[in-house]
Formats: sequence, C-alpha cells, structure tokens
Amino acid sequence: MKTVVIIPARLGSSRLPRKVILDICSKSMVQHVYEAAKKASNIDEVYIATDSNEVAEVCQKFTSNVIMTSESHESGTDRLAEAIQKIECDNIINVQGDEPLIDPELISQLALALQKRETPMVSAMHKIKTTQELKSPNAVKVTVDKNSNALYFSRSIIPHHRDEWDTLLNKHEEIPSALSFFKHIGIYGYTREFLAEYATMEQTYLEKLEKLEQLRVLENGYKIKMIETEYEPVGVDVESDLERVRGIVCQ
Repeated sequence: MKTVVIIPARLGSSRLPRKVILDICSKSMVQHVYEAAKKASNIDEVYIATDSNEVAEVCQKFTSNVIMTSESHESGTDRLAEAIQKIECDNIINVQGDEPLIDPELISQLALALQKRETPMVSAMHKIKTTQELKSPNAVKVTVDKNSNALYFSRSIIPHHRDEWDTLLNKHEEIPSALSFFKHIGIYGYTREFLAEYATMEQTYLEKLEKLEQLRVLENGYKIKMIETEYEPVGVDVESDLERVRGIVCQ
C-alpha cells in the first residue's frame, strides 16, 4: 500500500503574494514543508502540485517530484484529484504549502490511521486551552464520537456546555481541565478512491453555510477519523506570520 504526501502550492495569494516561494533562512517556504514531510515515517513519496511554472522551477532545485496541474481549480482538493491521475498511490496526505513548521510525526500518524482503512478520510485536532480561542470564529471547532470520528465541524462553539455556559465564557481565561473542546487542524488524508469521489461531490448546505469544505464529507454520509495532537499550526498568511516563522526557523 503506497502512501504519498502531496503539497498543493499555488503562486497566487491575496494577503501575502508569492508566499510559497518566499525565503525563510535561505530556503523557500515550500522547501521547508517538503523537507518536513520527507522526515515522516509511513510515507513512500512526497510530491508538490502546482499550476505555476515559477513555483515549479523553484521546486525542481530540490526535487524532481513536481506535478503540473490546471490553473482553473477552485480548491486544493480539485488540484489533488488531478495530481493523483499522474502518479501511483493508494493513500494521499494533503499538507498545505504554507506550513513550514508542520510536524512530521503528525503526518506519520495520519498515514498510519489511513492505512488501517477504518475510514476513507482522516484529519487532525488539538485541545483548545483558552476561552479566547474557543470564542473565535476563525478557530474551527470539531466534536467527535467515542471512536474519534468527527460528528460536526463549526465556527461556533461545539458542544454547548449548557449548565455552566456563562461561567465558562466570561469567568475563565483557561478552559477547565474537566472540559474538552477541540480545534480542527487543516491537514487531511484520503484513500485514492475517496479523493476522486470527493472531488466530484457538489457543495452541500452546511458546507456553504459554515464555509467549511469538510462538512461535505459528513453530509454525504462518510466518516472522518480525527487524530488528536499537541501540534498547533503556525500558518503563514500575512507578513507578520512570515517574520514569526523566520524567527523560529533561523534561531
């Protein structure tokens, strides 16, 4: 069973132009992501999927595993679905090209969970520690069943703590240890067959309402296994994020 990592790497970015090829300590951002993914166990190959010749030229300096894809894709999922038509694989881990601090161990855990074939899709979550993060609609929350399969994703707070709601939100900075709220981490794994099917699914009601693509999976009756991790992403969306990452990597 062959498991690969594919890193979608678009050149365009509205808030931080050309970010995947920006320099971080003498390497492009996407090279840092690639090298982290290469350290993961349970992975056979790492590929970069791009629609940009400029990105491809940068990447070809450190790997020949560059897959050219169409410029017309509206989502990373569509780009991956095209990319797998050009390689042999059974499972795919989608690692974003703007997370140069991605944890190789998390990639390994996702790959192992996917290889067990309990669900057609896997993702990750970490425990929310502060009420500030809990309240933020930018922090996507996920709640799971007893088998760690996702029940729902939301920008709202889930689950609702009925008996102590006001106390929790207004009188605590840290979430009490007896309570568990989880933030979704945007790294995904798919079986090859499911990724191909997922890319053909039409947008669903809850997906459009919450603006969360993964809800399409649940609304169509499929399960997503959630892996709990201590890793907290440091994505690069704006210049201040980039400077923060440079400070961590270059020290």
